[in-house]
Amino acid sequence: MNNLRLLDPTLKDPFESVFRGFLAPMRFDLDNDALDIKVDVVEKDGAFKVQADLPGVKKEDINVRIDGNRVQIDAEARREKDIKEDGGKVLRSERYYGTVSRVFTLSQDVDDAKAVAKYENGVLTLDLPKRAGSSAKRLAIN
Repeated sequence: MNNLRLLDPTLKDPFESVFRGFLAPMRFDLDNDALDIKVDVVEKDGAFKVQADLPGVKKEDINVRIDGNRVQIDAEARREKDIKEDGGKVLRSERYYGTVSRVFTLSQDVDDAKAVAKYENGVLTLDLPKRAGSSAKRLAIN
C-alpha cells in the first residue's frame, strides 16, 4: 500500500484525509434519530391533525400540553429489564430508553377544550381544532 495516497492533494488540510481514514470505521451518532419524535402536521377543515411516532412508549408515559398555538409532546420509554439468555451477556444495545420531548408552534391557536388525543400502535394522533376568532389581523400602516 502506498502511504502517500492517504494525503489527498485536493484537500486544503492534508491531516483531514489522514483522520478521515483513521475514523472511517467508527460510527458517530451526532444526529441521534432515537432522540427525535417525528411528526406530521396537516391543516384541514379548521383543524390541525398531528401524527407523532412514539414506538415502544406506553400510553400512560405520554404527556401532551397545549398553550395557545404551542404544542409540547413529552414521552418516556422505559427499559423493563435486560434479557440475558442462558448466562450470556448483552454485547450491544442500540434501543433508546429515556425521555424525549418535542415542541412546535402552529399557525393559529388551538381550542384545547375540543382537542382529542389517541395512541395506537406506536403512533400518537392529535386532532386540534382551531380556536374561533383567533384569525390574524392586518394592521394599516400610517
